[in-house]
Amino acid sequence: MREAEPALGGITWSMRKGFAVTPPSRRHLCGGHRPAVGQSVLTLLSASRCEMAAGGCLLLLLLPSLIAASHSPPGCKIRITSKGLDLVKQEGLRFVEQELQNITVSDLHGSEGQFQYNISQVKVTDLKLASSDLNFQPQQHLVFNINNASISLRFRRQLLYWFFYDIGSINASADGVYIYTVLQLAKDEAGRLKISNMTCNASIARMHAGFSGTLSYVLEWPQSHRENRQCRTTPVFSRKVYEFLSTFIVTGMRFLLSQQICPSLEHASLVLLNSLLDTVPVRNYVDEHIGIDYSLLRDPSISTDTLELDFKGMFFPRVREDQELENHAVEPVIKETERMVYVAFSEYFFDSAMQSYFQAGVLTIELQGQKVPKDLEVLLRATFFGTIFMLSPSVDAPLRLVLQVSTPPRCTIKPSGTSVSVSAFLNISLVPPDRPPIQLSSMAMETKLSAKVFLQGKALRVQLDLRRFRIYSKQSALESLALFSLQAPLKTLLQLTIMPIINERTKKGVQIPLPEGMDFTREVVTNHAGFLTVGADLHFSKGLREVIEKYRPVPTAAAYSSSRPPEPSLDPSSL
Repeated sequence: MREAEPALGGITWSMRKGFAVTPPSRRHLCGGHRPAVGQSVLTLLSASRCEMAAGGCLLLLLLPSLIAASHSPPGCKIRITSKGLDLVKQEGLRFVEQELQNITVSDLHGSEGQFQYNISQVKVTDLKLASSDLNFQPQQHLVFNINNASISLRFRRQLLYWFFYDIGSINASADGVYIYTVLQLAKDEAGRLKISNMTCNASIARMHAGFSGTLSYVLEWPQSHRENRQCRTTPVFSRKVYEFLSTFIVTGMRFLLSQQICPSLEHASLVLLNSLLDTVPVRNYVDEHIGIDYSLLRDPSISTDTLELDFKGMFFPRVREDQELENHAVEPVIKETERMVYVAFSEYFFDSAMQSYFQAGVLTIELQGQKVPKDLEVLLRATFFGTIFMLSPSVDAPLRLVLQVSTPPRCTIKPSGTSVSVSAFLNISLVPPDRPPIQLSSMAMETKLSAKVFLQGKALRVQLDLRRFRIYSKQSALESLALFSLQAPLKTLLQLTIMPIINERTKKGVQIPLPEGMDFTREVVTNHAGFLTVGADLHFSKGLREVIEKYRPVPTAAAYSSSRPPEPSLDPSSL
């Protein structure tokens, strides 16, 4: 059967074609008359506009779902404030000083007319960074600038000007050093925070040099006669020559030094600091059962006062590492700026941990024989005396209690506190030797645990305590009444025996994604609706250089020997 098309056009639906955009009919557009050539063109344009309008409507309807799909809420979020950036600046400034003191300038040799020169063994002897700033720059950048710094240098010279030969050392000072760098932060393919790009501008306002040495007049070039054919020039003449040579050398050294600053800082940022960021845990194992995924969901978001990082914050069972748990929890929102750093965890963070343990099959505790408290064993045998008495033949065997979580526990975070809801089965059996277990009862348990979340070092830990407990029979309400007498003893069993076992398993905690050498101090945990935040200050337990050197590849002896500059020659003919 053929579907009729609407006269005015629009969106139609049919069993055969589904949704379809139908342009207005020609009869309607042209009043039932046969259109002229010009009218045909207008008809096609009008139909095209109708199709574009309908497509735009469909796009607008789908846009919210597309946006929601592209923005996955984080399970863990970190905010670094301007106070935290000030601490990073202090440690980073020491690191920059060390890097600039290691600036290397290749040996220079060449000639300009009758002037020949050889500069070698350039070494930075002192560095003073008078003024520096490290600031946030939206959307993904950090700006680091140094003003009015000074760099002191010492190097050896060999100079030949006409018949005047000179050798000695030069002490130079570069003043008014200006360095402006912009670091771009981004996530790499593995979801790790990286310095993806760096722009740098460096300049030196002025440079001074002081010469020391002996200026000699070379009468003859042959080596065999040179020692007897040299004489010292007068001090006035030497000073004039040094002033002339100083202008030439200082100008060149000022240019070369300014050209070496940015490459040195670029290597420090893109290589050395990125190696420090490699120490941040991204995807690692928590214990033998589960792991944690701290990969970044998107590039960092930087405002004028804060830097925010959105991490997946999802646990996974090691038996199924590729498993993804969809996040439907409330997205953490950090508003505080008083502390150096804030770390927020949503309910999804804790739910994924408990679901991973559940899927790993470790949320089961078994007590048998001597592990069952004696008073509880007596009460259980009295409660199920009729069942035991009716067994044929009579059985005198140890009891076994198996507590098994039936569904993944759920975490609830409220301003008043954090709780965990657990549903489980408690199976009570007799275990006669060389015979199958004999089940006495299988009861359902519903418990609510209070959770105290705290930070110790860089490890997030959880201390659980039993708050509410209820048991009931899965068979009948009558049996549930019979189990009422077991309510208090089983609650005591959970508090004294089961809870210590659970807290021992969670004692290690999980590490928060911070670089090695950086720790928290003065931690404060605050609960919100659907998430909690940990506000803290930072301190460096290790310097940046110490951590970087720990993971720096050891250079080979061949590479080290080949990188050493050659000793300067004392022979003017070598120039």
